[in-house]
Amino acid sequence: MNLFELKEQLRSDGVLITFSGSFSQGVVEELGTAVRKYLESFDSKTPPMMDVFSVYIEAAQNVRNYSERRLAAGGSPTDLESNIVAISRRAEQYTIYAGNLIDAGDVAELTAKLDRLAGMDKAALRVLYKEQMRKERPATGGAGLGLIEMARRASAPLRYAFTPTVDGKSFFSLCVVI
Repeated sequence: MNLFELKEQLRSDGVLITFSGSFSQGVVEELGTAVRKYLESFDSKTPPMMDVFSVYIEAAQNVRNYSERRLAAGGSPTDLESNIVAISRRAEQYTIYAGNLIDAGDVAELTAKLDRLAGMDKAALRVLYKEQMRKERPATGGAGLGLIEMARRASAPLRYAFTPTVDGKSFFSLCVVI
């Protein structure tokens, strides 16, 4: 692999920061600190910077939480190496990307959730968020608050894709524009 070419490709794509690999809570926190400091070097505490930081945290937590649940349910530890989060900037627009392996059986339910969020305006998203906050949260996580919060902060509907992989899995890619 030519790292110079990779670096140049990332630069030309506007990628500010990326992490790929196994996400522990410590990794999420350390990267969160790095992301916050990096963003503050561009602008101080403007609302878009806080939205970018918040969406990054939600995306990284979602990747980590889903991966941990898969591992606890008998998933392969090597699946954790497929996790990735990246932030890019073009002009005044930031994009947060997150991806991880999921069970193919989870694609339909996740698609339905994401499509529902894409069809909602900011007011409807706020109401849904408040409804979800009032509900009892499952012990295993997965209450859906992270996706709702990302949709609330986004300047456009969440974009996503699923890429089928071998052995009954799919790679989930999420894109949040701020």
